[in-house]
This record gives sequence, structure tokens and C-alpha cells, in this order.
Amino acid sequence: MKDDAHLTETAIASTEILKGRFLHAFRDTVLLPDATETTREYIVHPGAVMVIALLDDGRVLLERQYRYPMHRVMIEFPAGKLDEGEASLACAKRELFEETGYTAREWAKAGVLHPVISYSTEFIDIWFARGMIAGERELDAGEFLEVFTATPAELSDWCRDGQVTDAKTLTGMLWLQNVLSGAWALDWQIPTS
Repeated sequence: MKDDAHLTETAIASTEILKGRFLHAFRDTVLLPDATETTREYIVHPGAVMVIALLDDGRVLLERQYRYPMHRVMIEFPAGKLDEGEASLACAKRELFEETGYTAREWAKAGVLHPVISYSTEFIDIWFARGMIAGERELDAGEFLEVFTATPAELSDWCRDGQVTDAKTLTGMLWLQNVLSGAWALDWQIPTS
């Protein structure tokens, strides 16, 4: 492994800028590798999950949801924020059920993505689910979204054409293509609880 000391920035002071219900922002003074000082502003995020739910007929579950900062409806894989102390798989199961009504017999953790490394600590664990069982969803108060299905080819076209611009969904499509082609293997598990 390469020594990264010549690239590392060291915090020498930190100021909390905002502590809201969801966002927690800081401004740090950092020492750069050349011994000069600068500031870095960033958001501390609790982490999240994304679920690529595979239906028996080859389609995937997707959602349409209005995202206020973008002022538009976005196409996304089901996803959600980790609650404090919540395990990643428990969050994936909860979010899939709450948002879509589906549960899954088998799960496989694919990887992790960091969607905005320049200003957030956010990470998103990528989960695949299969053996889907439909049920009644239980949306959170104030949550409005449509659930629909698409073929991987349709989703790929939407990614190419710019209809899908959400970073986690674009990354999910990369995983989906490689899993379906056999290039990337998953370790499927049947959870005990």
C-alpha cells in the first residue's frame, strides 16, 4: 500500500455551522501537505442504503420521487437513511418494505458508494434483493413516491439518455449490469431474522 502522507490534510480546528434535523455541517481549518492552512466545509451524514430489488420476471423495482433541492421528480432505486445504531441490512429490509411493500427472501451486499466525497461523509451501502414477496407499503409521514418496475435495458437507456441522473441509481445500474452479465458475483444469503 502506498504512503499517502504527501496527500493528507490534518484538521487543526473545527466549527459547527449547522445542526438541523437531518444535516450537520462543519467548517474545519486544515493543514495542507505543504504546511499551509485552508478551510473545508462538509456535512456529516449517518449513511444510507440502496436496494436493487430483482423481480422473478427480470424487472427491477424503481421509484419516482420529488426531490426538493432539484425541483423535479427523480427516478431512483429504493433507498433510505440509516437510523442511529441500525445495521445496514436491517435498514435495507425496512426501507424496501416501507417504500415498496416488498420483502425479499435473499439478500446480497454488493458494495458501498460515496456520492459526494467533496463535501459529505455520506456512504450508501448497495444491497441486492431477490425472491420478492409483494405486500402493502408503509410510507413515512410526509413521504410521497410512486413505485414502478422496469427492465434493466429500459433503465440502462434512461441512464444513457439523462432521464436518470441520481448518482446512487447510476452506480446501481453499473452493479446491475455487471451482476447480470456474470462479471461480478454476489454472495447471496437468506437472513435468519
